[in-house]
Amino acid sequence: MAPGSKAERKAALDAGAWMFNVVTSVGIIMVNKALMATHGFSFATTLTGLHFATTTLMTLVMKWLGYIQPSYLPFPELVKFVFFANLSIVGMNVSLMWNSVGFYQIAKLCIIPVLCLLEILFDKVRYSRDTKLSIVLVLVGVAVCTVTDVSVNSQGLLAAVIAVWSTALQQHYVHHLQRKYSLGSFNLLGHTAPGQAASLLVLGPFVDFWLTNKRVDTFNYTSIVTFFIVLSCIIAVGTNLSQFICIGRFTAVSFQVLGHMKTILVLTLGFLFFGKEGLNFHVAIGMLLAVIGMIWYGNASSKPGGKERQVYSTPSEKTQKHGILSSQSELDQKV
Repeated sequence: MAPGSKAERKAALDAGAWMFNVVTSVGIIMVNKALMATHGFSFATTLTGLHFATTTLMTLVMKWLGYIQPSYLPFPELVKFVFFANLSIVGMNVSLMWNSVGFYQIAKLCIIPVLCLLEILFDKVRYSRDTKLSIVLVLVGVAVCTVTDVSVNSQGLLAAVIAVWSTALQQHYVHHLQRKYSLGSFNLLGHTAPGQAASLLVLGPFVDFWLTNKRVDTFNYTSIVTFFIVLSCIIAVGTNLSQFICIGRFTAVSFQVLGHMKTILVLTLGFLFFGKEGLNFHVAIGMLLAVIGMIWYGNASSKPGGKERQVYSTPSEKTQKHGILSSQSELDQKV
């Protein structure tokens, strides 16, 4: 296959993976908002456990059908990943409960600088000046769009710090495990989903009771609530899978930068469907800055030296690493 057609195929697969993530992420937000805001099902941690239980069933079916081949992930690595991932889920829920919406949004924006720091320290990644400036522009634009009132207290700050660092570590770890053990997205999800499902289903009801003072087992499960729970679990399978695919293809930092496009899309859809109440001058300016920043980031990071890994190894090691990355790319392209 010619280099041009390879590049075009990769670009098409990248766009497809990103759109898959956008559609499933926006879809699950809408379903969960209806489930929690309209029908009062406020047990977010337990619901996440159900999401991963459904994902586990999907991976078992895929293994049975032969679409997921046997792979290896050391148990200590699995434990560390599940710990960071679950801490991220609980940390984000607690941060949202203890902080104002404005500070919660600022904390979420801090995930990108933390991920950049992790890539610099552990992956020896070097960013060009344009790449750094484009990230700053994206953060400023999204902040202008979303941050309103900002108030913080000591416990809220602690929850935000834990949420930011655990989320960054979990997303960085996804990329690390895929590269180190040559794991495709399905394979990694097959390893991690059962552990997350089991731990969240055990701890989730207690965490939710602590956060809401309500018991999940005494909730009135009407047919419509049950329908939304099942629908949320089905969409979550795609959300979980698309996150692993995107981080494997784009790296965690690029995934976060591009992820803020979903925020812009949600604001835009809100304006289109609900009128001009959600749109004013500073929101429009913020959206414009964020979009310009994302386009700039994509252009700057793809240029030579824009974002590159500084690796000093022998030729044989480079060949071996290239083979591993090619294997990963092939596995994800089959998804």
